[in-house]
Amino acid sequence: MSTPQSKAAAAAEIDHAASGKNADKVFKGIAYGCGILILFTLAAVLIFLLIEAWPLFGGDQAAVGDRVQAYSQSTTSNFWVFVGILIFGTVLVSALALIIAFFIALGIALFISHYAPKKLATGLSYVVDLLAAIPSVIYGLWGFLVLVPAIQPVWDWVAKYFYWTYIFSGPVANPARSVATVAIVLAVMILPIITSVSRDIFIQTPRLQQEAALALGATKWEMIKLAVIPFGKSGVISAAMLGLGRALGETMAVKMILDGGYEISVRLLQAHQNQTIAAQIAANYNEATDTTSVAILIGAGLVLFLLTFVVNFFARKITEKANA
Repeated sequence: MSTPQSKAAAAAEIDHAASGKNADKVFKGIAYGCGILILFTLAAVLIFLLIEAWPLFGGDQAAVGDRVQAYSQSTTSNFWVFVGILIFGTVLVSALALIIAFFIALGIALFISHYAPKKLATGLSYVVDLLAAIPSVIYGLWGFLVLVPAIQPVWDWVAKYFYWTYIFSGPVANPARSVATVAIVLAVMILPIITSVSRDIFIQTPRLQQEAALALGATKWEMIKLAVIPFGKSGVISAAMLGLGRALGETMAVKMILDGGYEISVRLLQAHQNQTIAAQIAANYNEATDTTSVAILIGAGLVLFLLTFVVNFFARKITEKANA
């Protein structure tokens, strides 16, 4: 025979289960709502860009050609050729920055997670997180005021001994406001992002896997190579793509340092070679007072939006393949 106390306890359990199910439903609704909100936001941005860029396709094509020719410094009057040149410059600068930053970031992340003493690792983690939060304009100022004058002799030496590689051929830009200098600044900017994400992933490597590798006679580096890096491979790829995404959209640092041009060129030390989409928009948007000028810049922004989407799409595919 049940007592009043047992009945009360059973009722309390039922109420707790019901409240738990209600909480699950509320959380699920909030999660779905946030996901749908993101999709609507992206769709709204895309629609806005398409509407603002429509004069490129339905407006006065002669006016569009004249304005493109002015923006490209008479290199071309075709918008798609013009934006193709900007895509090349954007991808070139961003890819160089990623190449420079990736392996350095990987080494720093492994040092913090597996080699540094605990106090030093904690301090370095704070520094890395702080660097990731610094505004891009600060990096731009540092690059323009400090790096550009300091790196000039280095680029002179590189051009002197490696001119035969074509990509390092002279004449070297003086001051050194070239693609190579901008790539270094962008590498410094994305380095903390890649390092921070990679560090957090490496720390999560299961302890049993690491101890098993060491118990089988592996050195610490062999343990990292066999257990830590394979475990964090997909996360490291995601970190690299996150850094690449920031480099693709970087504006102020590139605008402040790069002495750009409208060429499809890989001569990294020369001036007036390449330009990026974001820097092009920032440099000309204030002067864009007519509909055609705005449409051209918005159209370039639309291309950058799609480029970033494509990069993230392929990054997701690479990550899924790494997890398989």
